Amino acid sequence: MKKFLAAIIALALFVSAMLAYWAHRPILATGEPPIEFAIKPGSSVRSSADQIAEAGVPLNPVLFHLLARLSGKGTRLKAGNYELKPGTTPMTLIDQLVRGEFAQESLAIIEGWTFKQMRQAIDGHPKIKHDTAGLSDKELLAKISTDYKHPEGLFFPDTYLFAKGSSDLQIYKQAHALLQKRLDEAWKNRASTVPYKSPYEALIMASIVEKETGQKSERNMIAAVFVNRLRLGMLLQTDPTVIYGMGDRFQGNIRRKDLETDTPYNTYTRPGLPPTPIALPGAESLAAALNPAASDVLYFVSRGNGTSEFSNNLADHNRAVNKYQR
Repeated sequence: MKKFLAAIIALALFVSAMLAYWAHRPILATGEPPIEFAIKPGSSVRSSADQIAEAGVPLNPVLFHLLARLSGKGTRLKAGNYELKPGTTPMTLIDQLVRGEFAQESLAIIEGWTFKQMRQAIDGHPKIKHDTAGLSDKELLAKISTDYKHPEGLFFPDTYLFAKGSSDLQIYKQAHALLQKRLDEAWKNRASTVPYKSPYEALIMASIVEKETGQKSERNMIAAVFVNRLRLGMLLQTDPTVIYGMGDRFQGNIRRKDLETDTPYNTYTRPGLPPTPIALPGAESLAAALNPAASDVLYFVSRGNGTSEFSNNLADHNRAVNKYQR
């Protein structure tokens, strides 16, 4: 009897040792491609193990089930989409499932994009759940905020990480919340001399600065030009607003006729700011719009190398135009 018990104990110790060894061995060797798998909501430990194995992960589902149970974590595995990377062991995989470390996807929203371009990028991402694809811009905005009537400029350009299969609405909400946070911060730190009546007007100006800036270091000077014109009651006369107002009619070249054709966004025909932003401004453009350079400049012209020549009077500006543009 003692020999039998000793054999049972020895077997149990051997099995435990083998399980411990297996639990800390990498499932995939270095250099092997990652494997995606999903665990359905409401899955038991055994079902989760089976789903992992059925996805092509070279994992013994019986041993994984046993390990999850013995670790005391079997009831805490989270459903979702995952990616098994080389070097992951059965034990670290269990920990990842408990923490819900879902497979991460990314989407870059670029400074200066229009909302239309943002929607196209989101609609075209293959790893996003497209819940808003059939909604108009107005209907989409209503699901995010009731404080605005137009979506342009209301989303912060950044690279967003999300779990595979996440709703696109989640990304819109995250981008809008971040824009609101950045705008609030910039507004609190604004110069006392800026002429805006609200943060939204500052956002509109930031979008103009974003589209007009060729050299990043010139943002504050570009902002100074338009803030000075706004303060003096001069027409802003900025081509990007005209182009935005043209919509699909813009074919790559802006003509004199376009500058003379009135739209709500034509700052050659209408005084003040346009009714909405014209693009998605980044943090630097927000900061520049609310803290423009301390300068009396009113004009600028491209030198043709990405930088601009600034002037504080029309005569000097005309000379700069003749020098660099003719």
